Amino acid sequence: MTVFDRIIGQEHAVTEFTHAASDAKLAARGERGDAMTHAWLVTGPPGSGRSTIAVAFAAALVCAEGGCGHCQDCRNVEAGMHPDVEHIIPEGISYSIDDTRALIERAALRPIRSSWHVIIIEDVDRFRPDAASTLLKSLEEPPPQTVWLLCAPTVDDVFPTIRSRCRHVLLNTPGLGAIAEQLSSRYGIDPAMAAFAARVSQGHIGRARAIASDDMVRLRRKEILEIPSQVKQVSNCFELAAKIVANATADADSIVGPLDSGDEADIRMAYGEGSEGKGLKGVDRQIKSAIKDLEKRAKSRHRRVLSDQYNRVLLDLTALYRDVLVVQSGSDLQLINEDIRPAIENVAAQDGTTQTLMRIDALNEARDQLFANVNPLSVFESLLVTLRQPTLSTVVG
Repeated sequence: MTVFDRIIGQEHAVTEFTHAASDAKLAARGERGDAMTHAWLVTGPPGSGRSTIAVAFAAALVCAEGGCGHCQDCRNVEAGMHPDVEHIIPEGISYSIDDTRALIERAALRPIRSSWHVIIIEDVDRFRPDAASTLLKSLEEPPPQTVWLLCAPTVDDVFPTIRSRCRHVLLNTPGLGAIAEQLSSRYGIDPAMAAFAARVSQGHIGRARAIASDDMVRLRRKEILEIPSQVKQVSNCFELAAKIVANATADADSIVGPLDSGDEADIRMAYGEGSEGKGLKGVDRQIKSAIKDLEKRAKSRHRRVLSDQYNRVLLDLTALYRDVLVVQSGSDLQLINEDIRPAIENVAAQDGTTQTLMRIDALNEARDQLFANVNPLSVFESLLVTLRQPTLSTVVG
């Protein structure tokens, strides 16, 4: 088993990164390693596994065995605790120039226990122009042992000056068959359930696994798909919006809580808490500093997971109204939510394609508002009122 075994449907990318990790050992010794470079740009649609493959490559670079998947280095990278791997996830709408300058200062530090200092940056498309210019300087003249792994949805989302300094790796949405096969072979999911999860997740790997293995996730999906039939009155819209936000918060807490406690235990173990002997007097101080940093990362992770929960709601509703549009247009395309076809046909019979397209536009607008840090409760209240009667939005506007 290697760190790349859980990558689905990206064989070309796995091959390229495997070769690069191999040549990285040569480059670290000052020898020629053409497959390795100091800056990479990984792009692909949501669910393609951009950050997953970036983390796997980072592990392969710092692992003595090239990414064995079971050593302490590989496990620490996966847990976000390796001293030579920094995983940057944006907390706000954009990266500021001050944050970028601080990042570049850290990038200049030499690795502590491996040959490479690896920096993974998600959503590099969020760099402001001034921040991008600052990052560019480090990409043009990188520290000799620093590797940049930049992730973005598409290459066009990234400033040309940055993408021109990187080696580009393009990921595709994995095929539904490949996702279903992985769920069955690796996680022991029943083939029928695996096929169902792959289809309704629309090729999003993490979402597919959650649907296939978690009863609560399937229950939440069922509740979301029932929303069109429940927004009969405006008061229902406000009640359902409050329920969506409350459920998303509870789900985020249940996901992040065990991770936070596990990370703290790993940190205490890594610093040898409770050990005795010469040179260990400063351990407590180091632990406190590490836990303080962990708390900051935990808050960022909670925001990210909560954002994922909100996006899941929008994704499921968008898929539903896509199916409604398919039925209304008389197309013979397969429905994403084939399991609830009668309910979809009922929704399709109530309005025409114009109203359905308005609802899909409202969902896209809600996604943009959440991205802009608009209060989630207000976003979902407005969204559900529009889903109930989309023509109201055109009158108000």
